[in-house]
Amino acid sequence: MSTETGRNTVPVRWLTDAVASVFGALGFSDPAAHVVAESLVDADMRGIPSHGVMLVPMYVERIQAGSVTRAEEADVIRDKGAVAVLDAGHALGQLTGDQAMRLAVEKAQAYGIGAVTVRRAFHFGGAFRYVGLAATSGCIGIAAANTRPLMPAPGGASAVVGNNPLAIGVPRPDGEPVILDIALSEAALGKIRLAAGEGREIPATWATDVDGRPTTDPAAAIKGLLLPSGGHKGYGLALMIDVLTGVLSGGAYGRHVNGLYADTTVPNDCAHFFLALDVTAFDDADEVARRVTDLADQVLSSNRAPGVEQVYLPGDIEAARYARALRYGVALEPSVFTGLTRVAAGLGVSLSEPDTAD
Repeated sequence: MSTETGRNTVPVRWLTDAVASVFGALGFSDPAAHVVAESLVDADMRGIPSHGVMLVPMYVERIQAGSVTRAEEADVIRDKGAVAVLDAGHALGQLTGDQAMRLAVEKAQAYGIGAVTVRRAFHFGGAFRYVGLAATSGCIGIAAANTRPLMPAPGGASAVVGNNPLAIGVPRPDGEPVILDIALSEAALGKIRLAAGEGREIPATWATDVDGRPTTDPAAAIKGLLLPSGGHKGYGLALMIDVLTGVLSGGAYGRHVNGLYADTTVPNDCAHFFLALDVTAFDDADEVARRVTDLADQVLSSNRAPGVEQVYLPGDIEAARYARALRYGVALEPSVFTGLTRVAAGLGVSLSEPDTAD
């Protein structure tokens, strides 16, 4: 293990096996434990720590409290042509998310399009995972999830929509898939907490106080509401994701979705939506690939503003971080490394000392 700017850098294989051993100790099969581990480690590799190994203690606490089950697949409760509805039974979202997107891809290959909703679900990690799965199968993939309300409607002073993630993945024949993965608030709550800790103001577009007034005071923002990205646009997208996920699946939506970090004995009860489009149903695969490549080239060869060395396609920066992590290891905050080792010890899992190279 090496130290990088105060962080612990560990080999990818060691970290994946360590996380998998934790879920194995909880009773999950080895394949299921590694699916969850790979999803969490992948997020850290791509520079998205909010969806990475830091979640392990919370996942474990919820499993032990019973709000997340040890089921390894969802039940198919409706299957009609290109559409299916799954009931996850509060299983780990990575397991049911993979199942749902694979089913969506199967249906797309049969019908040209496949749509799968999942109710009674749990956090599925980074949405990029599922659209990447679709893209590597030759499909355009879309994945979305709803969360507990954190943002108001324009002019409102109550949280009515969640900071709902939306991802779209497009296969690219000459490189990594083009992957857009966004949440819909102007700024993450973590950035606001960081500003509070550093004693600095935040932009007035980030959040409101408890009365719904835009604020530059991070302490007031933490007690208040996040603001949607793009104002009414982000709000509208978040609301429609609630429709595609909770409303369409027959699951929870709006205020019926519970907080991920709230009472760990109460199920999160979110809902997911997965869509796969088989590009060969629309046109010859080579022609679609040519146009994707041309569009990508238009972006990458476009004029740059002064001082800018490179422009990127969605997902390119994360893909570069992933490649670097494969070579040099994953950098974890000390608190995340400590949290993982403590959880492992609490389950009777003895983790080996990580090497400096994988």
